[in-house]
Amino acid sequence: MSILPDEIWSRILEFGTETSRLGYRDLCCLAISCRCLRRLSQDHAPWSTLLAIDFPQEDPSSLSQTPSKSLYKTRFERDKARRHAVWRRAVLNAESQVFVCRKKLEDLKSLLLRETERMKAAVEELANMERVRRASVALNVWQPEVVRGSQRQIVEQCTVPIESRLSALKMEVRVCKQQIEIFEKAYNEQKKKLSEYKEALAALRYNPLQNNQSGATSSDGQRKRKKLKQSNDCTSHGL
Repeated sequence: MSILPDEIWSRILEFGTETSRLGYRDLCCLAISCRCLRRLSQDHAPWSTLLAIDFPQEDPSSLSQTPSKSLYKTRFERDKARRHAVWRRAVLNAESQVFVCRKKLEDLKSLLLRETERMKAAVEELANMERVRRASVALNVWQPEVVRGSQRQIVEQCTVPIESRLSALKMEVRVCKQQIEIFEKAYNEQKKKLSEYKEALAALRYNPLQNNQSGATSSDGQRKRKKLKQSNDCTSHGL
């Protein structure tokens, strides 16, 4: 540090911010390395450059009213609060998606259970009606009277037309199977969506500042620094 004068170090810091070699974190790290760099890192020039790069939408007229580092800190905290609010809304939206998806899964599960019970009852009744039909056919065949009596009892207990009821039950079983297939397909799709929503929610909850800040500041900041460097090169060449 004692070999180079302060003007050279100031120019190094200024050049580093202009060429995106140094960011606000780098200046803060340099400030705790030694007293000389701490004093030089408070200069107006590097922080003004960082303000122009990271917050170009702000009013530049306030640069002369407030120290650049203090102004940068104020705007950084405000932008951090804004990004945190955006992240919080995204988390709430992801949580609502997970809740809605779980509710749909519960509804589909109840529909599947109800349709399965309906098909089970139809299958049982269909088996009984088949037994009645077989008993009705068997009455026309010569058999011992004891056997004919039991078959007659089965037929007499049936109070509905056998053939029409058999057709209706077979149709009901087919419809139940189709509905169960539809509900199972929808259930599997909702389970897949729920898994995706859970992954998205876990990604949002993990290190929100890194997900929101680094993506916005680093990529946008690098593009802005490149544009600023090109304008500085044009200015230095008198263009």
